[in-house]
Amino acid sequence: MTTAIDTTTRTVVAELLRRIGTGDPEHIAELYAETSDWRLSWPEDEHGRADTPWIRERRTRADTAAHFRELAAHHVPEAVDTRVERILVDGADAVVLGEIRQTAAPTGRAYRARFALHLTVEDGKVVRHHVYEDSLAVARAFTPADDAR
Repeated sequence: MTTAIDTTTRTVVAELLRRIGTGDPEHIAELYAETSDWRLSWPEDEHGRADTPWIRERRTRADTAAHFRELAAHHVPEAVDTRVERILVDGADAVVLGEIRQTAAPTGRAYRARFALHLTVEDGKVVRHHVYEDSLAVARAFTPADDAR
């Protein structure tokens, strides 16, 4: 049975994915609460590396916009593709499953990374953004050739 909360969550998530597709960081960030629980599945000692500065925890709506600006600045815009395979909604929570396909701007290496994005929506705003992705694929794409293993 679908509830009003499920419908609101699904609507906000669909709009968020649409906005991410347009690439306007401030417009994306408008869908987030003033503060949110933002996490990435990377080891903490890898957060904020010079080659992947967007990978770090965030807290504020301004942080959210900065994330999407930094992410875009480090990838080739013409070589970005995200395939959403499924959106699962249970009340205020949603999980988006799919695959990102991008090219690291500094190295020119293309990569694919499977992901799960756990979102929680309250009062029409995203209050939780937890990403679980193939961080090894991303790290390899951004590792300079002379440092590659």
